[in-house]
Amino acid sequence: MKHPAIHGLYAITDPALIRDRQLLPAAEAALRGGARLLQYRDKTATPAQRRQRAAQLQALCRQHDALFLVNDDPALAADIDADGVHIGQSDGGIARARRLLGPGKIIGVTCHSDLALAEQAAAAGADYVAFGRFFPSRTKPLAPPADPAILDQARQQLTIPLVAIGGIDSDNGGQLLERSADALAVIHALFSDPAPDQVERAAQQLSALFNAV
Repeated sequence: MKHPAIHGLYAITDPALIRDRQLLPAAEAALRGGARLLQYRDKTATPAQRRQRAAQLQALCRQHDALFLVNDDPALAADIDADGVHIGQSDGGIARARRLLGPGKIIGVTCHSDLALAEQAAAAGADYVAFGRFFPSRTKPLAPPADPAILDQARQQLTIPLVAIGGIDSDNGGQLLERSADALAVIHALFSDPAPDQVERAAQQLSALFNAV
């Protein structure tokens, strides 16, 4: 079943761009600018730091009526009652995440440029699938490229939302929305300058793409 909340600008945090004290102000600026989903992605913090930051980010998302997801850690997502989790192909699988999170939570899955992986994820109960990278990515420069046409192909085969990721900015994101993407996941174009006014402006520009389609 298509999850109607998976739509719009999908902000993803990155500790390489956002230092500790910048995290909450930058995240809140993205939400003020129109982000409808926020994913906490941090593979360097301690477990205690991750839990504290995730709980704080979730509180911000609730204030802004946005969804909060945790990257690669369904146990943490369950612990703080997050809206869901995003997992890769080597993060324990959908069944494990569902056991930890329960039936009402969102599980998103990275599928790179592989439609078969997306079909398998949907059959296993994923709530959305993510394709990409569609453009050169500073966060994951070695990620395999994806052709935008895969979004059209996936829309013909799947009813769950499609998330596009990888080098997306306000100049190129519109073409992915025209190819059936429901959400645009953005890191660098949002947080390369973590000053709140810059983040909010970037979020506004990216969010405006959804009004033009």
